[in-house]
Amino acid sequence: MDLRSFVSDFLRFESTAGNEEPVQQWLSEQLSAFGFETYEWHADADRLSSHPSFPDDPDDILVVGRPSVGGVLEFGDPDAGPTIVLNGHIDVVPAATEHWDSDPFEPVWSDDGETLTARGAADMKTGTATCIAAAIGVRDAVESGSVKLDGRIVVEAVAGEEDGGIGAAAAALDNPYPFDRDAAIIAEPTSLRPIIATEGSLMVRLELQGRSAHAASAWHGVDVLDKFENIRAAIKAFETGRNDAVEHPLYQEFPRAVPIVVGTVSAGSWASTVPAELTAEIRVGVGPGETVADVESELRSLLNEVAEADAWLSEHPPTLERFSVQFEPAVIDPDEPILTAVQTGMNAIGNTDIEPKGATYGTDARHYIGAGIPTVVFGPGDIDQAHYPNETIEWTDVEQAQTAIEQAAIAYLQAESV
Repeated sequence: MDLRSFVSDFLRFESTAGNEEPVQQWLSEQLSAFGFETYEWHADADRLSSHPSFPDDPDDILVVGRPSVGGVLEFGDPDAGPTIVLNGHIDVVPAATEHWDSDPFEPVWSDDGETLTARGAADMKTGTATCIAAAIGVRDAVESGSVKLDGRIVVEAVAGEEDGGIGAAAAALDNPYPFDRDAAIIAEPTSLRPIIATEGSLMVRLELQGRSAHAASAWHGVDVLDKFENIRAAIKAFETGRNDAVEHPLYQEFPRAVPIVVGTVSAGSWASTVPAELTAEIRVGVGPGETVADVESELRSLLNEVAEADAWLSEHPPTLERFSVQFEPAVIDPDEPILTAVQTGMNAIGNTDIEPKGATYGTDARHYIGAGIPTVVFGPGDIDQAHYPNETIEWTDVEQAQTAIEQAAIAYLQAESV
């Protein structure tokens, strides 16, 4: 497998939400040509609507034209050994071309061939391709006789991760394979560090009502922005208190372990009118050991306290509703064999920073961990490049990740065989 050429072809597909099918057809053909037994599954909107991560209305979940693909390699007596999943997603976020120095979907290599620029270079088509190359490397080692294994490797390319993990959630809810899965590595960009705890997030929409009035007699109105400023101050204090209370050892390094961001605010209708309506969309971090429902309850209690202390808001209380997708936090025990295997792979590339980390973002790991499949997030690239213009990845990282994941898969299959 020529990984450079494969990645370049992979990145040319503009596989934004709802446009994943062409790249998945290509990828399935590539996996078959590489000797994998291939599987395909489609998420069911009705099934996902009962999942806490997704909207309750199936019509709000885009699943049409979004297949996910798996490729399987078997070794020795596959039923006498475990199954390890090497997972990546193939969907990418849109690219605002005016902020790029090149076509986002035409890969650009630096003159020395060490830096690759394209949408999806870091997040995370290159990581997905690295999983395929690692699995092939394991097969080559077995066929050469240098390694003896029982078990299976599954390489997954899932759709809709950016929309809450549509393909991974479907695979976690209903196993698409005729065998169990014992552990997983998700090759998101982690700068080659093992992540065993990922944060969740609550997405809510806040609506406030004031009273409009002509700007020339503004004192007759109730400016909704004034009310929102009080609420936002309370939310900032709530964030500070939550962060001061964080005790999880993997989250001590972050300046704000469970950040809260008011991402959008829309208010008013005309410059000469006191603004009477406001809508704000808010993302609330949910740390390991918490649940989205618990944090939502705390936020609602906070808003009730603010409303009760304000004469207007007590009569016109704010409304709060979930929207989009919700992320539950996820964490595995540091004694899990899959982490030990990843650390073995890291040792193989001379990486001594093997202590597990936490992350303030969410991944598809939560779906697999929720299904009882211990999962480590480990891959090439820097998360700071994700969703950015001129998204890049260093090829040295890719080569090291391929070796590390290959050796991790071998270590896991050898250690866990019957």
